[in-house]
Amino acid sequence: MKSSFNELVSSHPLVLVDFYATWCGPCKALAPILSEVKADLGDSLKIVKIDVDQHPKLAAAQQVRGVPTMVLFKNGKAVWRQSGLLQKSAIIQTVNQHS
Repeated sequence: MKSSFNELVSSHPLVLVDFYATWCGPCKALAPILSEVKADLGDSLKIVKIDVDQHPKLAAAQQVRGVPTMVLFKNGKAVWRQSGLLQKSAIIQTVNQHS
């Protein structure tokens, strides 16, 4: 899984990974916000969702301690990380700062 994760975050110049859990309320609230972010930013950003319960080793390797945790990768390297629920404007501002 680790090599495919590295390939995944390197597959696009900007990849936002959303580590979530199906039982997590804030994660459910974040899903439509990320859909709006994708609609606004289009092809400039790739968004990937990873269920921490299905991929616990990957979550541990990425030092995900709580959900939701978003990690922004630029050219395969993590450049930003945030746990908790963020508003669309804050996410877009962060992505634009790194694009």
